[in-house]
Amino acid sequence: MFNVLPESIAQAHLHDLAKAEAVRLRRVAIEAFWRGGDPAREAMLDSTKRSAQRLAYRLARHARERAAAAAATATGA
Repeated sequence: MFNVLPESIAQAHLHDLAKAEAVRLRRVAIEAFWRGGDPAREAMLDSTKRSAQRLAYRLARHARERAAAAAATATGA
């Protein structure tokens, strides 16, 4: 049978503490990552929404201009 030295017990305890701390830090890092991702995702969605609105306005303006041109052509103006 092996004799367990006090240094090995202390080292095993430190190892267990280090593992527990690593698990805690990993959990904190993952939470921070996802919290940090939310503002970036929101900014991307805002930019996409603005682009879609600008496109919709341009298409509506183009449709109005085509309708006006067609009406002018039909009336002979």
